[in-house]
Amino acid sequence: MKLNRQPRPTNHYDKQLLQIDEQICALLKQRKELSNNNPGLPPDDVTSNWAIKYDLYEEYLSSLFGALRLEDFFKPRVEPTGFRKHIPVLKSIEKDDRFYSVAAIRQYENASIVQLQIDWDEPEDSPNERINRHKINTFELFISKKYDCWQKRARGSTGHLTYHFIVTPPLPDDISEIDLVFKEYSDTFKDKPTGLEIVINLE
Repeated sequence: MKLNRQPRPTNHYDKQLLQIDEQICALLKQRKELSNNNPGLPPDDVTSNWAIKYDLYEEYLSSLFGALRLEDFFKPRVEPTGFRKHIPVLKSIEKDDRFYSVAAIRQYENASIVQLQIDWDEPEDSPNERINRHKINTFELFISKKYDCWQKRARGSTGHLTYHFIVTPPLPDDISEIDLVFKEYSDTFKDKPTGLEIVINLE
């Protein structure tokens, strides 16, 4: 997938900065490796002290460190092309009055698509009451280290949610002995697991 690059805000660049900018890139790589790709954020008091020490704005530093958590959002992703077939799954689990199901897996030449369906009984409340009662959380799909799984989108209506996951490389046509593990988080960065884990065993 090609990223939609934004126009350069300026064409100005002082070539004296090249060595420093490369050092910044090397430090970013070192930081990523030391953190095991879980960057976190420096404590507020530390950021404040650095702002004073290096004559920088505190909010600027906070935004800079916050941006380090966005790397995964810029990861090039595969868009499924060349539809091949549907693989029937027809597996479901009921938990806490919610019905979780995977009906089928769509097979493409370069990827697979897994859809997690969630259904529940929705009382006839006002829209505001429904919003307050049901916050749409984030789900992560894990199959094995061999597969990259990312949630492309989530859609919902009254009493129903659908999460679309793209899996690369594509799953084999023989999906027996594969487990689909869905973990729920209450935040986009997946720092706050809710503890809910749905395992769909493909036999």
